[in-house]
Amino acid sequence: MSLTSAAADPSDLRDYAFEWALVDVETSGLVPRRDRVLSVAVVTLGPDGEQTGEFSTLLDPGCDPGPVHVHGLTAERLRGAPAFEQVAERIGALLEGRVLVAHNAQFDYDFLAHEFARAGLRLPVARRLCTLALNRRVDPPTDDLRLGTLAAHYGVPQVKAHDALDDTRVLAGVLRASLREAAQLDLSLPLVACPPRQDAQFAPKPPKAPCAFRNPGRLIAGGPLVQGMKIAVTGETRTARADLLLRGAAAGLNMMSSVSRHTSALVTNDSSAGSAKARRALIEGVPVIDEAAFLRLLGDVRPGISHEGVPPEADAVPSSGSPALPAVPAPRTPEAVEAVEVVEALDADAPETIAPALPDPAAPDEPAAGPKPGRRPGKPRGPLTGRRVLVLGGTHPDAVAARTRVVELGGAAAINLSAGVTDVVVLDGGHSDRRLPRITALLLPTHDAAWLVAPVVTAAPRADERRTAAHVLPRGGVVDLPLQHGRGPAHPWTVTASWAQQTACEIDVVAFVLDEDEQVSFDEDFVFYGTPENPGGTVRLLSDGPTEQTVSVDLATLPPSARKVVIAAAVDGSPTFGDVGALHIVSGPGSSAAALAQSTLDAATTERTMLLAELYRRGQSWRLRAVGQGYDHGLGALARSYGVDVAD
Repeated sequence: MSLTSAAADPSDLRDYAFEWALVDVETSGLVPRRDRVLSVAVVTLGPDGEQTGEFSTLLDPGCDPGPVHVHGLTAERLRGAPAFEQVAERIGALLEGRVLVAHNAQFDYDFLAHEFARAGLRLPVARRLCTLALNRRVDPPTDDLRLGTLAAHYGVPQVKAHDALDDTRVLAGVLRASLREAAQLDLSLPLVACPPRQDAQFAPKPPKAPCAFRNPGRLIAGGPLVQGMKIAVTGETRTARADLLLRGAAAGLNMMSSVSRHTSALVTNDSSAGSAKARRALIEGVPVIDEAAFLRLLGDVRPGISHEGVPPEADAVPSSGSPALPAVPAPRTPEAVEAVEVVEALDADAPETIAPALPDPAAPDEPAAGPKPGRRPGKPRGPLTGRRVLVLGGTHPDAVAARTRVVELGGAAAINLSAGVTDVVVLDGGHSDRRLPRITALLLPTHDAAWLVAPVVTAAPRADERRTAAHVLPRGGVVDLPLQHGRGPAHPWTVTASWAQQTACEIDVVAFVLDEDEQVSFDEDFVFYGTPENPGGTVRLLSDGPTEQTVSVDLATLPPSARKVVIAAAVDGSPTFGDVGALHIVSGPGSSAAALAQSTLDAATTERTMLLAELYRRGQSWRLRAVGQGYDHGLGALARSYGVDVAD
């Protein structure tokens, strides 16, 4: 089947003419560094979309095949199949020089990268394309973006789900249809560069065992150690450092790799040492004890309070009246960053009426009054309910005001053109936007700024033509995540951030797994482009293209000490978020399911880092908050504020 059709102009598809290698793998689990590929299929397509090759095989992984009820591949079926290393070169020949394509492509790519590494070979993939990410851009009128749902929408027959070869043939049909839709909308493809990953050691190191106890505070002079105290060690020690850490952890202490205002004590034999930990302890007033005192106190560590035994805090306003995200000075020098905690604690259970706006750059210490959302917003109601409105042109403040008005009227503010856009507002200068000719050709309704005062709309899209609308959250808006059998979300929860194509900078999405002190338990709970997965595999960063990234959180397996996961973004380059413009976040159960909530965050001006969203515990349940709080400092300062030991 060709890419061209009676409805598509072949000239529109010239930017989509690649050699493609469509891949699907069935695996024994979900963790590439641990689990194995059980079957693999590769279908190659030429630039015209016609099939040029095909290969598939079962594989003997030499281990338990895992969820047979999902993939149907029993140990008996796999017995006698080749090992991956026996077919790796043939698979590599099909991938060489082609763009790897898969649905949720990072999953397939990571599994292949590990299998090639085990075989001692290079994975010959320079770029990949995720059809899930592509369809998030296209935004077809489907209830979700699963492969089977898209196949049904695009009229692609599916014979046997979770069969690698059939899934790959289905993927070929979905790719062809998706490329035609992308061409109609004049969308750029979310191609992802794939650096070489042939070293089997690129997997994260084993996780530090989480401390089971809450932090009781600082060590009192002459007092005992208490389980849950955060203890850091610096400098030379007579006892091996690893042994000290193990003995402290065995006693129920939280042995940390960095010092913050939440540290209970610093252990050092030379308090005058110039280490970063000693300097920070001096600034924060952290108690300092020597190794001998620490070993003596280890003989009588008092019982602490377990995380699971702590009742949830009430919804009442804190006695200090402090907001959920108090504004703090944005440090602009390394000295200020070292001396000040840049970001104050994010109060997960702050009153639902408080959610500060971004600090005014003219007065960075004073937050503006924020919106006052409820905990459990109902479906938006207003004249723009069910509509997605794209704003073109205008000054930064005017565009922000227009998108804010769209949300106030019950609509969703779009930042990119997609099939889901129902209306376009053209502000001053918007007529020169390169997308306007395409918008005109698609016959989308266009309006001027006055339309947002009292919009008159055409008939809303029918329920069977548009996917179920997600909650539209304002900045500070909160929504409860659905429970499964009263035990919390059943699937890994995702937060996807997207933005307009950038030419002067890149955007990095990151995540922090925080304890009750709003600090990481260890540095590896900072997930970013350099470490895209924490050691426990509970939080992953998925790169789906140059204009979007996803954080996936397995809430069911987070340790009790993890109270919150903060998702943030940082500008890598000289521009600020005022130059970048709006960021859009969507959140839902898994990457392909219908989104529960969405929010457009675009009030930034001079900020270079922005807190996008947070997933936090509320008793036995979890909540999602759209944050939208920005700071002028860089990612390093933000990481330090959460207790990450970042080298200068």
